[in-house]
Amino acid sequence: MTDEAKNNSETENEKDNLLLDDEVQGEESSTSSNYKIPSLKDENQKHHLSGMYQTWFLDYASAVNLDRAIPHINDGLKPVQRRVLHAMRCKENGSYHKVANIVGDTMHYHPHSDASIYDALVHLGQKELLIDCQGSWGNILTGDGAAAARYIEARLSKFAIEVVFNPKITSWKYSYDGTDQEPIYLPVKFPLLLAQGSEGIGLGLNSKILPHNFNELIDASIAYLKNKPFELLPDFPTGGYADVRNYNDGGRGGKVRIRAKIEKLDNKTLVIKEIPFGTTTENLMESVIKANEKGKINIKHIDDNTSSSVEILIHLDNKTSSDKTIDALYAFTQCEMSYSPVCCVVDNNKPCFITVSEVLRRNTDQTVNLLTQELQIQLSELEDHWHWVSLEKVFFEKRIYKVLEEDFESWEEQVTDIERKFDPYRKLFRKEITREDVLKLCEKPVRKISKFDIKKADEDIADTEASIIDVKNKLEHIIDYTIDWFKKIKTKYGKNHPRLTEIKNFETIETTKVAEANEKLFVNREEGFIGTGLKKDEFICNCSDIDDIIVFFKNGKYKIVKVSEKIFVGKNILHIAVFKKNDKRTIYNAIYREGKTSVYYMKRFAVSGVSRDKEYDLTTGIDGSKVVYFSANPNGEAEVVKVTLKPTTRRIKNLVFEKDFSELAIKGRQSRGNLLTKFDVQKIVLKEKGNSTLGGINVWFDPDISRLNHDGRGVLLGEFFAGDSILVINKNGEYSTTNYDLNNHFNENLLIIEKFDAKKVWSLALIDADQQNYPYIKRFQLEPTAKPISILGENSQSKILLLSDTPYPRFEVEFGGNQSFRENLIVDVEEFIGIKSVKAKGKRITTFEIKTINEIEPIKVPEVEPSATEEQENSNTETADTNDIILGDESGQMTLF
Repeated sequence: MTDEAKNNSETENEKDNLLLDDEVQGEESSTSSNYKIPSLKDENQKHHLSGMYQTWFLDYASAVNLDRAIPHINDGLKPVQRRVLHAMRCKENGSYHKVANIVGDTMHYHPHSDASIYDALVHLGQKELLIDCQGSWGNILTGDGAAAARYIEARLSKFAIEVVFNPKITSWKYSYDGTDQEPIYLPVKFPLLLAQGSEGIGLGLNSKILPHNFNELIDASIAYLKNKPFELLPDFPTGGYADVRNYNDGGRGGKVRIRAKIEKLDNKTLVIKEIPFGTTTENLMESVIKANEKGKINIKHIDDNTSSSVEILIHLDNKTSSDKTIDALYAFTQCEMSYSPVCCVVDNNKPCFITVSEVLRRNTDQTVNLLTQELQIQLSELEDHWHWVSLEKVFFEKRIYKVLEEDFESWEEQVTDIERKFDPYRKLFRKEITREDVLKLCEKPVRKISKFDIKKADEDIADTEASIIDVKNKLEHIIDYTIDWFKKIKTKYGKNHPRLTEIKNFETIETTKVAEANEKLFVNREEGFIGTGLKKDEFICNCSDIDDIIVFFKNGKYKIVKVSEKIFVGKNILHIAVFKKNDKRTIYNAIYREGKTSVYYMKRFAVSGVSRDKEYDLTTGIDGSKVVYFSANPNGEAEVVKVTLKPTTRRIKNLVFEKDFSELAIKGRQSRGNLLTKFDVQKIVLKEKGNSTLGGINVWFDPDISRLNHDGRGVLLGEFFAGDSILVINKNGEYSTTNYDLNNHFNENLLIIEKFDAKKVWSLALIDADQQNYPYIKRFQLEPTAKPISILGENSQSKILLLSDTPYPRFEVEFGGNQSFRENLIVDVEEFIGIKSVKAKGKRITTFEIKTINEIEPIKVPEVEPSATEEQENSNTETADTNDIILGDESGQMTLF
């Protein structure tokens, strides 16, 4: 390890020790109700990890989202991309520059590593819009990376120079070290963000904006300027087909399905000519090989002949249908991919979610504004030029310069006399003649005076006046001028950007096979057959034609087989079901007899990591073993069984007893299990169904579709156990509780949805329509109810002003109307009114007209009693700050929409 690395390691260790020491000091600190963010500069200050995490993580998240991950709406660039382009513009001279040098120049503005600059530069170059590349810049089709920075070169494209830069209208800021200036954002006169696309993952949000066609963006901008409708559809550099029916204008909740372009070379050979955006030929081939290994497709081999264009040859078996294979490739490989766009951009120094149409409108309006600024600057420069040329003409034509040949007592008197000589001609000028103008004229050398051409000056003035008229005309017709600007850009550069992706509804190509339960599984227990073709036998469940089936037998054997029309698995079938690979929540509870003895064992186990068509055993494998009780539990439920022993001459204390499976640990399928009894069992029956022992299920709520899910989409409501319910409060004041079934539907006017807590106290400020629309406050606890109940009372005209679940809330009442002169009223809700029934009227706040009611910071915070474990751990330490405990306690957190 180098000395530098050692120093860095020691520094990190010192930081870690500092945090640990601060944590101990925080636990030893006395309880305080006024928590303040600690300062690390104060050596005597005790630091709390919770407070530091709260502030530092927020700062870190903001830095990542705003300064790294999310592009700015104005120029469509992330900060590193903007700095790269600015560095290239500073050294632009028309020639190519080593990328290593560009990276070095960008380091003056970018406070992070050179690797991030190099990656950003390569990505910009591969988009083939802003940068002209020379050398090996990689291949987006194959996934090959670019050569090292010292071997490749780059320069700005003509399009970038014309459209992206103009220092006269650029806003600047100091770089991270204050030694240089960099643009806040570049004055891009084009919807660059939509042309290039952007993808970034931040903290708590991400951005995924798909690329669009260059010419179509210009056409859409022109249509917007003409107040005509337009539609934006993505266009990918890898080509292929795209189904954009659910694009949702590029906003959240949309989905784009992209397919490879597959053609038949002959009946036994398929060729992939274009691939979906977001994958490479290497990844696509790996997915095809995996699908073949899993039996989802049937091919001989696959060849990759890709160079500048994609060419992947897939050779099929003699008995394989090429049409079905194309469908299978779309269903089970990366020949079809889906994108869920998230148009997240930085606007007003914060991330916001909009649509691509709104981005185009904003960029087009910005183009109008930037062109207006350029014309105004040009007009100002022309007027200054006209003023100066006219000034020179009068100065020489009227021989005012002769004053310089006369003798004066002082230079000031001479200059003043020149100014006085201009008095008869001041009305000819459009601007005031200043002392600076006169001084500048006096500084002209004698040879300039002798060579001054009056005729040439008149021509210059005439040309300038014509230019001024032209610029003013453009300013008066700025929309038409902007349209002409876009047309000029399209004519100049549009031919290099044809549409590559074909928009198509996939149903018009081929019908794909999807892994749905489109078959029915049957079993013939007498003969030992299962399959989808046994229509006259016992129905088991729905399945798909690619599912695996798990079969248990009475002797304890079990195996996994692939579903088919008819397959022999064996007689004495005990249980049969669709097998879900890597399913750790399905738990099997079993009691079996070991061999031909009277020893019985019980066990709980899951089945995962098994091979198809291989026989396994849940018993110890001794001949004569037999399963006497079996249950499959999809959520790890553990039931109670009643065991009856056979009467015997031996003295047995309990012939009948109960056994709870929840007392057993879930172990591997090869474990023997726990001893149940050593006596013969007469029968075992289910006594009582049990609950899951695997812990609760995390449930999320997706506000985009107003549905629950277990997939992490939306807002986490919490971990749910059997008997738990969800509280739903609508904006009209009605509330109800429901289970956490994924099939539940929720109202669009949802106000609050969260895990129901019967002990939670709610504080409500409302307008009571039954009481002359006076504002009231009430506090209550909610009871579970499937029937909607209004927290506002029976009058539907009452409305919610503020609803809070803060334990000790404080409301600030702002008066309005004729009473707006009154000072705001602060209401301590706990002292103002006690906890009553949800049907109670509550207590009136005031008879005066109010404007708003807002919740302010509470003074009191609830005391959290430590658990037994925490009491044991902290037996030798003082109680930690109550605020620190609350910061880490997310239980009962309210979700608002």
